[in-house]
Amino acid sequence: MTDTGANQSDVILSARGLTKRFAGFVAVNGVDLDIRRGSIHALIGPNGAGKTTCFNLLTKFLQPSAGTITLNGHDITRQSAADIARRGLVRSFQISAVFPQLTVLENVRIALQRRRGDSFDFWRSQKVLSAFDDEAAARVNEVGLSPHLHEPAGELSYGRKRALEIATTLALEPEMLLLDEPMAGMAQADVALISALIRKISANRTILMVEHNLSVVADLSDHITVLARGQVLAQGTYDQVSSDERVVEAYIGAGHA
Repeated sequence: MTDTGANQSDVILSARGLTKRFAGFVAVNGVDLDIRRGSIHALIGPNGAGKTTCFNLLTKFLQPSAGTITLNGHDITRQSAADIARRGLVRSFQISAVFPQLTVLENVRIALQRRRGDSFDFWRSQKVLSAFDDEAAARVNEVGLSPHLHEPAGELSYGRKRALEIATTLALEPEMLLLDEPMAGMAQADVALISALIRKISANRTILMVEHNLSVVADLSDHITVLARGQVLAQGTYDQVSSDERVVEAYIGAGHA
């Protein structure tokens, strides 16, 4: 089921007939998907629905068995994750990945060095590397971590570590950010922190997120795609999909409230 109301000029990421087979098992089966530019789009579904596989296909950590993926009208179906990152599509992961012994500033600075693509940057003097500090500090400020700029990342709360991870992805200057279960394992206070951050950074970016927390999905998402058994079950606003009897049955049948 495709969102045929989407004007293609407004679509940043699109999939047609996206399929992934594993040794005879079809994890994703003929998915059509349009992500509108400037939107927050959620990919949801019960356990085993194919969300993670679909996400990995879109971010090129897996290659599809069939189908096509386009980014800004360019076919990226066979491109690598590194290739599409250079095109402005960057992802995060379920598990926060920071360098615990380095400061918040140094973590973001490493991302800036990676964007330059010069491995020799890592062996340069502190004086040379300090040229990245102003931009790194700006990214830290964007995610609300300025008071922790010189603290070791390992001492941050879990929610602030996730905020730091988002800051490092922002350092890559993404046009589109893909978040894999950004609220996983968080206390309610941290959920509120990261929700507010996602809303803030979406002001001039497109966001696609896989998320289990339906209250977060309801609060943040402009558009939702529901997967079940590897196929698109429903698409639309939260009000539209939450009132769809097929969606209710899929979640209840999977033990979800």
